[in-house]
Amino acid sequence: MARTLKSDKLLFLSALLLVGASVVMVYSASAVLALEWYQQPYLFLFKQLAWALVGLLLVFIFMRIDYRRYREPVVVWTAVAVVGVALIAVLFSAPIHGTRRWFSFGGLTVQPSELAKLAAVVFAAALLERRLDRIEELSQVLLPLGLVAGGFAGLILLQPDFGTAVSVVLVVLAMAFVAGLPYRVLGGLALALLPVVWLLVMSAEYRRRRVLAFLDPWSDPLGDGFQIIQSLIAVGTGGIFGRGLMGGVQKLFYLPEPHTDFIYAVVAEELGLVGATLVLACFCVIAWRGLRAAARAPDRFGTFLAVGLTMMIVLQALMNISVVLGLMPTKGIPLPLVSAGGSSLLVNLVGVGILLNVSQQASPLADGA
Repeated sequence: MARTLKSDKLLFLSALLLVGASVVMVYSASAVLALEWYQQPYLFLFKQLAWALVGLLLVFIFMRIDYRRYREPVVVWTAVAVVGVALIAVLFSAPIHGTRRWFSFGGLTVQPSELAKLAAVVFAAALLERRLDRIEELSQVLLPLGLVAGGFAGLILLQPDFGTAVSVVLVVLAMAFVAGLPYRVLGGLALALLPVVWLLVMSAEYRRRRVLAFLDPWSDPLGDGFQIIQSLIAVGTGGIFGRGLMGGVQKLFYLPEPHTDFIYAVVAEELGLVGATLVLACFCVIAWRGLRAAARAPDRFGTFLAVGLTMMIVLQALMNISVVLGLMPTKGIPLPLVSAGGSSLLVNLVGVGILLNVSQQASPLADGA
C-alpha cells in the first residue's frame, strides 16, 4: 500500500508565523509613511496582505507538485532563459530610486533578481545531480555553474544590486559544497573571488562609503552612518519587551525604508528582544527542517534542491539581520517572508512550498522525527 505523504508542520508553521508577522509589522512600520507620502495609511498593509494570500495559495500549489518535475531539461532551461531575458530587459526599464530592478505593471512591480535566485537553485540542483561523479572537473560542473550563476550575478550587479548578486553566488557555492566540492577547490575559488569583490566595492563610490560607514558610522552620523546608527538605536531602545506594537519611534522618518530593509529593527524596537528572538527562531526552524528534508530526500536532486532553497531563505535572512545589527555594511536586502514586497515574498513562499514537497517524499525513517 502506498505510503501516506505527510507535510512538515513545523516548517509550514514557521513560515506562516513569519508571514503573519509580516502583515502586522509592515502596517506598523509603514502607516505613518504611507499617510505622509500617499495619504493612504493602509496602502502597504493592503498590498502586503494581498501578496501574503497569493503566496500562501502558491505554497499549497507547489507542495502538491512532485519536485522531480523540476529536474526536466525543458523546465531547467526555460527557467534560465526566461530569467536571463528578464534580467537584461529590466536594465532598460525606468529607474526607481536610482536603480533598475523592477518592472511595473499597473501599479504592481516585479523584481527579476528574486526569480534569478530560484532559477539558479533549480539549475544547480539538476546539474549537480547529473554530473556528481565529475564534481571536480572544471568543464563539467564548475564552468556551467559559473556561467549561469555568475551570469545572473553579473546582470544583477548592473542594476545595481550587490547584495542579491552575492547571495546568488553564495547559495550556489553552498550547494556545490554539499555535493562534494573539495575544500581546496572552494578555497581557490574564494581566493580568486576576493580581489573581484574588492574591485567591485572600490569601483562604486556608494559601496565604498557604505564600507567606511560600517567601520565607523559615527564619523558621519548625519550622512553615510545615519542608517546604521538609527537601526542600532531602534534595536537598543526596544529592551526586553519593546515599546509595544505601533509604539516605535525610529520608524517615524529616522529609519530609511522601515517596512522593507530595516523591518527587523522595527520588530526589535516594538516587540523587544522577545519578538526579535521569536523571528530569529522561526528562521532557525526553517534552516533545521529544510536541511532535515535535504538529508532525508529520496534522491540527490531532492537533497541539492532542498539545500539550495533553504540557503536561499536563511542566508538572506542572516544578511539582513546582520545589517540591522551593524555586523555588515548596508546592502538593501529585504528580510525574507517579513519585509514588504511582492516579488520577494512570493518567491520565498514558492521555495517553502517546494521544500514541503521534498519533505513529503522523505524516507519512511523520518516519519517519527
